[in-house]
Amino acid sequence: MATGFGHLGPRGPETGPRALVIPGFLATDRTTMELRRALAEGGWHTHAWAQGWNLGARADTVERITARIDEVAGGESILLVGWSLGGVFAREVARRHPDKVRAVASLGSPFSGDPHWNNVWRLYEWVAGHPVDNPPIPRVTDKPPVPTIAFWSRADGIVAPAAARGLEAESDRSVEMHCSHMAFGVSRATARQVVREIDSFLKSLG
Repeated sequence: MATGFGHLGPRGPETGPRALVIPGFLATDRTTMELRRALAEGGWHTHAWAQGWNLGARADTVERITARIDEVAGGESILLVGWSLGGVFAREVARRHPDKVRAVASLGSPFSGDPHWNNVWRLYEWVAGHPVDNPPIPRVTDKPPVPTIAFWSRADGIVAPAAARGLEAESDRSVEMHCSHMAFGVSRATARQVVREIDSFLKSLG
């Protein structure tokens, strides 16, 4: 039976594969409700990151997300779905702990190219308290050692398409969407399309 407990509780069948959704910069779990709902409808037992506002990278960001994985994954490897900066975090968690991560899906995430290739880098530096090109966790663009799918949009409006698409070697698959940056997190139609693409990608792996 599908379950849902407000904004933060787990959603989807308890016997389904595990998924964790990480919000973008200056976002919370409330803004990923549609993503988590769509994943739950697709059969995923889906969890929020439960870390409050995403205020940028911190020295312990990877450790805190890893602890959350240990809390909700039940010993299984987990799908990490990260919107915007959340996708950058997801890739780094997978890089450090590939045994805990089934796959990574990044949604409009600026993981590639120049870290200034977005329209909010000045705001980010003011809120996070560090330069975008000198974060407290390493910024590595290489593909993590797990299956990785990158969603991007020419109509993003905040993150440069090239930064979210990445180079061919930086993900296993890139998927062009036709949506704004905010739609990745809050649009029901976009969320459902993302989940369909994730399922297709994972099935293609055998």
